[in-house]
Amino acid sequence: MNFGKLAAGIAAVSLVAAPVAAQAANSAAPAVERLGATSSSSEKLEGENGILIAVLAAAAVIAGIIIIADGDDDPTSP
Repeated sequence: MNFGKLAAGIAAVSLVAAPVAAQAANSAAPAVERLGATSSSSEKLEGENGILIAVLAAAAVIAGIIIIADGDDDPTSP
């Protein structure tokens, strides 16, 4: 048998066997329940900057419209 075919066969068997072995190892482990940490104060990560983002987006849209509508109608070709 050729060494290349033997190596390919071993690689194929290991690719098939690895997920099966990993699943068997996970099922044998004891079940662990994950719990979130409790916090005494809640942070307001959303909502405070909403108006600022809306104003900046509106300014960007208005600037884009002004740039597009600029009176540069002079042709550049002779």
